[in-house]
Amino acid sequence: MKTKQDFINGLAKMKRNIYYDGQLIDRTDELQMDCINTIGTTYDEAAKPENADLMTATSHLTGEKINRFTHIHQNTTDLHRKQDMTRMLCQKVGGCIQRCMGIDGTNAVYNVSYEADKVRPGETNYHENFKKWLTRFQKEDLIAACAQTDTKGDRMLRPAEQPDPAAYVRIKERLKDGIVVEGCKLHISEASVSDEVIVLPTRALRADDKDYAVAFAVPADWDGMTQVVTIHNFRPREHYKRGFMPGYTDSYLIFDNCFIPWERVFLAGENQHGGACALLFALFHRHSYSGCKPAIGDVILGQAALAAEVNGIHKAEHVREKLAEIIMTIELGYAAGYTASDLGKPEVYIPGVGFLPFGPGSYIPHSIYCNVGRCLSGEAVYREAEILCDISGGVTATFPHEKDFANPITGEPLLKYTKRNAKMSAEDQAQFWRFLGDYLCSATGGIMSMGNYHGGGSPIMEQIAITTQYDIESRKKLVKYIAGMSGGDREALAPKPKK
Repeated sequence: MKTKQDFINGLAKMKRNIYYDGQLIDRTDELQMDCINTIGTTYDEAAKPENADLMTATSHLTGEKINRFTHIHQNTTDLHRKQDMTRMLCQKVGGCIQRCMGIDGTNAVYNVSYEADKVRPGETNYHENFKKWLTRFQKEDLIAACAQTDTKGDRMLRPAEQPDPAAYVRIKERLKDGIVVEGCKLHISEASVSDEVIVLPTRALRADDKDYAVAFAVPADWDGMTQVVTIHNFRPREHYKRGFMPGYTDSYLIFDNCFIPWERVFLAGENQHGGACALLFALFHRHSYSGCKPAIGDVILGQAALAAEVNGIHKAEHVREKLAEIIMTIELGYAAGYTASDLGKPEVYIPGVGFLPFGPGSYIPHSIYCNVGRCLSGEAVYREAEILCDISGGVTATFPHEKDFANPITGEPLLKYTKRNAKMSAEDQAQFWRFLGDYLCSATGGIMSMGNYHGGGSPIMEQIAITTQYDIESRKKLVKYIAGMSGGDREALAPKPKK
């Protein structure tokens, strides 16, 4: 497996195709180093013997030891460990660990490519193509971004109805040795520091939309693909360093007559499986959220508790109520993800039909619980920010800059007049307010809140999934029976015998 330095060295060798603020930049540009250090944590932690069970797995393809972020889930234990690994790593960096896009994308394509080959037996080789790609992905311990979200154009029109056919990434031309694609994927986290990019459909597709049912993987510096990156760094510290300085990036990926050879193509026109791929990636990614959002909640809880302590109000009744509210959100989200892991099977839920076998046997988390956990956690993002704002007070927004504390004229009086809790050093209190200001009052903090709310699917998407997949009709029949109405069925919720 790789080291963090191996990862950085690989990025340094890649071709330049990334634009930032109008300039062509290297992947290892200083502006990207906070992001690289964040995702590099996945290599550092995997190298520690005490993390072996959590951070590594045995490849079902080669039998070799691999980083869990490159693994295909083989059982419920794999799903549990993926969730716990994500929570542990996100705690260490104080936010998103950034590598879950790859594991969620690979698990989705692994299953869907297998099913898609059944459409035209012997005519397509998607699953074998993907397994060959996956074997190299595991052996070389690569980072993959997953590019799903399209620009979408007119949101009221389907892909094939768009005035601009490239509003969704599409197959523009089919050649003997591959396909040519065009379009743009946006909001693609950490594509600027990834080795590979996995491209997936973004929605359910009709027969008329078959050219948009395309999935493939290419190196992140592939000819015909240009990245326009937004870099999200906190204000750099000169005198009073943070314990860890995270960073994040998002890219627009522009495909301009981009040629993809067949061996890198995993879907090409199978519209029903294009929609399944979109939904399955979302499901795996929402499962990841049940690890990362509880970790972010752990950080928020610590922030709120420390803000109360610094302000001397930690014993107040209203503070205890607010801390309990945060804890409940954290652990309900985690519990939903844990249940989704525990109920995982090689099956998917088909509305109106129920659970059906899907894929070659790898494990898929339970859809309802993935969506419930993600929705509960996502909807709480701005409420948690409100709690932090309430407990901390206005000092977070107006706290002086660090150089004012380093200045011999203003530093001593500032420490004196910003100290609130006599049992905590003035220096620690000042460091805490700087840290909380990063999260509550900076541009990057605002962007993180948007990501925590929308990442993995906005709450409305989980609500749609929950209400379309949950068996509401059986609950109605149960109530009809209890109420003495016609059409009641007391057996509606009884467990069915297995065939």
